[in-house]
Amino acid sequence: MANILDEPLLSADERPSLDIQDIMELLPHRYPFLLVDRVEWSRASKRSAIGYKGITYNEEYFQGHFPKMPVMPGVLQIEAMAQTAGLMILGSLDDSDDRRLKGVYFMSMDKTKFRKPVTPGCMLEMHVHVVKNRGLIYTFRGECYVNGDRISEAEFVAMGIEDDGSE
Repeated sequence: MANILDEPLLSADERPSLDIQDIMELLPHRYPFLLVDRVEWSRASKRSAIGYKGITYNEEYFQGHFPKMPVMPGVLQIEAMAQTAGLMILGSLDDSDDRRLKGVYFMSMDKTKFRKPVTPGCMLEMHVHVVKNRGLIYTFRGECYVNGDRISEAEFVAMGIEDDGSE
């Protein structure tokens, strides 16, 4: 599996990273809908990122999906990829950027596949890459991995929301 953070090769010191405190400052999501624990991206391109989510039996959705055989819903895997993408966009803005974004909204998804179940004890890795962007509209390719195996994938579109300073 090729690591998308190797474009170009970066040491851990050169890779920006967001921990859960940083993530909570950038995203409005909270438990049980905050689906990313940590994010890293390529400083050189600001176009690829990996998000991480530790899956535990205590996740609320396991109460109903499915109590005797807990499986993470596929739609939440897509949401985790979208949150990772949004965090990359929001977290990579710096003082040289002309615009300020207050959020990123998920707009659509396509070419979605679910290959294997995600169960408690898994470390979910969400690999996302900007395929293209026009202004504030971004198209992403995302893949989720567990132990190096691709377990889901999708293409999705999100829109950055500019901060007009009214809040």
